[in-house]
Amino acid sequence: MASSVARTREIAGAARAVLEEEGAAALSMRRVAERLGMRAPSLYKHVAGKEEIEAELISDGFEESAAAFEEACAGAHDHLATLAAAYRAFALAHPHLYRLMTERPLPRALLRPGVEERAARPVIDAAGGDVDLARAAWAFAHGMVMLELNGRFPPGADLDAAWAAGVAALQERR
Repeated sequence: MASSVARTREIAGAARAVLEEEGAAALSMRRVAERLGMRAPSLYKHVAGKEEIEAELISDGFEESAAAFEEACAGAHDHLATLAAAYRAFALAHPHLYRLMTERPLPRALLRPGVEERAARPVIDAAGGDVDLARAAWAFAHGMVMLELNGRFPPGADLDAAWAAGVAALQERR
């Protein structure tokens, strides 16, 4: 069993490298297999298919983002502003992974148990336990990040000021 888990992690690592270097469009069983020095049909001995590999990457992304959010908020006085900055930093540092995590329906049945909840917990905590405010904060942060990643703001736009204004508006609700 341990070797199966290790092999799945190795496959996920190769997939992550393809994703980070070439984007989601390049993520295929063939590209992952090439990265591992094998043929694509051999991957099916270890994973059911591309959707399972993507779910592993999304699970990893949730774990990594949760850890980044938890670390950023530890000891912070303004959890919402701190979390917003950590969210933006994570998305900008891992744009292809972020898009994989957020642009399509979430394959919840394939995710590792508890990862979505762990990633959501710092957002809910920063919203003072108000789940609706947490969803609004996430929607704001996601929208801002996607617009930034897609180059949709005009040249010279003060994105730091826009983030600060959005966070301030959300804080008024608390």
